Amino acid sequence: MRIAYIINSLEGGGASFPVPAITSVFRQAGHEVSIFVLSRRDGLALPRLEEAGLRVEICPFTETQHVRTLRWLNHALTQWRPDLLWTSLIRSALLGQIVGARHRWPVVSWQHSAFLKPANLRLLQSMRRLSCFWVGDSEFVTELTHERLGVPKDRLACWPIFRATPDAPHAHAWVRGEIIRIGSLGRLSREKGYGDLCAALALIRKRGVELPPYEITVHGEGRHRTFIEDRCRAHGLDMIHFPGFVSDTHDFLASQHMYVQPSRWEGFCIAMHEAMQAGLPVVGTTVGEMNYSIQEGRTGWCAAPYDPPSLADALIRALSQPEQLHAMGQKAREFVCTKFSPEAFTETGMDILQRVQAITGLRR
Repeated sequence: MRIAYIINSLEGGGASFPVPAITSVFRQAGHEVSIFVLSRRDGLALPRLEEAGLRVEICPFTETQHVRTLRWLNHALTQWRPDLLWTSLIRSALLGQIVGARHRWPVVSWQHSAFLKPANLRLLQSMRRLSCFWVGDSEFVTELTHERLGVPKDRLACWPIFRATPDAPHAHAWVRGEIIRIGSLGRLSREKGYGDLCAALALIRKRGVELPPYEITVHGEGRHRTFIEDRCRAHGLDMIHFPGFVSDTHDFLASQHMYVQPSRWEGFCIAMHEAMQAGLPVVGTTVGEMNYSIQEGRTGWCAAPYDPPSLADALIRALSQPEQLHAMGQKAREFVCTKFSPEAFTETGMDILQRVQAITGLRR
């Protein structure tokens, strides 16, 4: 088959980052893949796609020019002549469904988000039958897709969007006298909860709890950077730093002792699972797939979303026992490398391709 993979943007840290792993399964099965991008945004994901040898076409119009973007997509796909459209996230799903219906190309739609605005939810519900198959990027999102969109389970599958890298570098154990290094990866946007993290750190300082010295490094960019940095300055939070985007996440995570993910909502949350893969215990909120992966007191500590006091309590529990961090991190690593192994990732993808081909009648 010729598979046109349609994604919303090339934003760093977005759903475009796992595309090389996903499309490698398609190509391993003998299919040809081309990537169609509706918006460039910061373009930080483009090098990963190019390194994977993927053909990439990028829409020249802005995100508000929906009609022009639709015409561009229709023209680009008509030129390439795919057999199957594979869409990722809401905008690409809706535009892909329109073009697919016009040309009678079957459409498969990823769902990544655990949060949908009411208008987007109604749109997806009304157009769900234009996709012949749906894929959730986690157990959590797959179940929500069934419940919210009414997608029958014979047209739905879960394909966790994370493929573990068993030979990724390991974090070293904390040594007494060291500053405890806490890492985080994510866009500086409201849903990632970094404002809540700053509020939690201010509460810890206000409570006067005696803890070992620690510092937090958050790598990422986003439109809420100024708001978050202003909040840090207002509370005198000199232990948290925002050095910007990092391309080599593996080496960064291996330099840390633990990880924090204060998200307000998530689907799978690749960054948090990358941290566990590096051997880091996690302080994370009970949203999305983190509900399934963080085991309180074993692989990390849980906090409620939108709740700085709960996050402060979890950070205090973690920082109060730094000698346990490495052992807990090894359990976290063992968990993700087993559950999300390359073999399991490929097997799930192959099974979904076979189901799609059975439904559509498409063959190589």
